[in-house]
Amino acid sequence: MLTNFLGLGFVIFVIIGMWKTMEKAGEPGWAAIVPFYNIYTLCKLAGVKNWWFVFIPFLNIYLYIVLAIAVAKSFGKDTGFGIGLLLLGFIFYPILGFGDARYIGPGGVPKASGDDFIQSMGVPS
Repeated sequence: MLTNFLGLGFVIFVIIGMWKTMEKAGEPGWAAIVPFYNIYTLCKLAGVKNWWFVFIPFLNIYLYIVLAIAVAKSFGKDTGFGIGLLLLGFIFYPILGFGDARYIGPGGVPKASGDDFIQSMGVPS
């Protein structure tokens, strides 16, 4: 009985952390609680294509590793943080969601804005 409550607590922490993480990236927070759509949304945030590999046994393990690292890099974190997301998501997703991390872009590549384009042309702003 106690282990059921502990497990439920871990799941709730992950959901709350994912909710805030998705909101930071401009996605709806409720996507964290919808099965399969939450993985699709994380793949979109991280720039990981072929999210349907989640359904292929054994290959999905590799995809989850790649996805966790890509999500971490999308928020400016390193590979170690991505491994933390994979193994200790109930700790690392709330850190990502409630911490000072900013969403950079898929895979850690900054999203270009009009100002970036103008500055790259040498025009002072």
